[in-house]
Formats: sequence, structure tokens, C-alpha cells
Amino acid sequence: MNAYTNMAVGALLSTVFVMMSVSIASEGLFHSPAPATPGFAIAAAEAPAAGGGEAAPAAAAVPIAQLLAKADPVAGANSFKKCASCHSAEPSSPNKVGPGLWNVVNRPIASHEGFSYSAAIKDFSKGGSVVWDYEHLNHFLAAPKAYISGTAMGFAGLKKDDERANVIAYLRSLSEKPAPLPDPAAPATN
Repeated sequence: MNAYTNMAVGALLSTVFVMMSVSIASEGLFHSPAPATPGFAIAAAEAPAAGGGEAAPAAAAVPIAQLLAKADPVAGANSFKKCASCHSAEPSSPNKVGPGLWNVVNRPIASHEGFSYSAAIKDFSKGGSVVWDYEHLNHFLAAPKAYISGTAMGFAGLKKDDERANVIAYLRSLSEKPAPLPDPAAPATN
């Protein structure tokens, strides 16, 4: 072997030795034990069993009648822009991705002509005997998939009570004869 080969082998061995030493030292300094359970626990509310039954309503801090007494339909029209990509507010009420919403307050659920409703909504409507009253609208708009398990509506919901009440007041205004507002002094019904 010549001197250059000896130097190359020596440099290689020195580099390997230094790298091993640094690896062992860093493992000693920065060692972290393995977790007892790998990953993160994600807590998610379980949806009720399929079948289209009515899910437990979201807990409302303030009854919808009291919220509607202070609701602003003009602000609701502004918030409704989130809904306008899927729903029509026109008097002709054409269907889009979702059914038209003209005259929706107190209309039987799953009854808009020409719209193909999901099985969950049809089951929830009980053959048209359940209507979109203020309570149903309030709970459905708060969390559609939690209120009617299996609905095809992909909207996350309106979490703020005042915004939701404003949208419901706007939906109420989408009629030639708006439905009467509930009495704010009346006890809440669920």
C-alpha cells in the first residue's frame, strides 16, 4: 500500500468513528422514550345508527323564539350567501345542488317538487308529516349531519346562535305570507 491509500483508509475510518461517536452521544442527550400509545386520540361524537331517525338536537343555550325576536333578516341575507351556491332563494325556487328554499318555513320536509332527497331526509320527514318549523331549522342549520344522520348536505353548519337566527329570519322572509314568529315568552320545545 502506498501512502495515499493509507491516508484515504485512515480518513474513512476516522470519519466513521466520528459519526458513530456523534450518533451515540446525541442518542444519549436527546433520547425520547416510546409513547405508551402511538398517535393522538381524536375524540369524535358518534353518529346515531343509520335509519334516518331524528338525532339528539344540539343543545341550544338560548331558545330559537328569543333569538328570532332579535334576529335581523338583512344580516341573514348576507350570511345566506354561504348557502346560495347550493340553494335558490328565488320565488320560482329552482333546484340546484340542494332544493329551492322559497317558502321553506313550515313546509313539509323533503317535499320540494323535483328534488331527489336522500333516504335519511325522507325517513326524517315521516312521509311529509314533519315540517321545517323554527326548531327543526335551528337544529338542522346548527349541524346538519349531527341532526339528521346520513343527510347528503355537506355544510358544516352555522355555529353562532345569532347568525343562525338571522338566516332563519331571512328564510322566513322568503314567502308571500311569512310564517308567524314564535312567542319569545313561550317555553322552548325540543
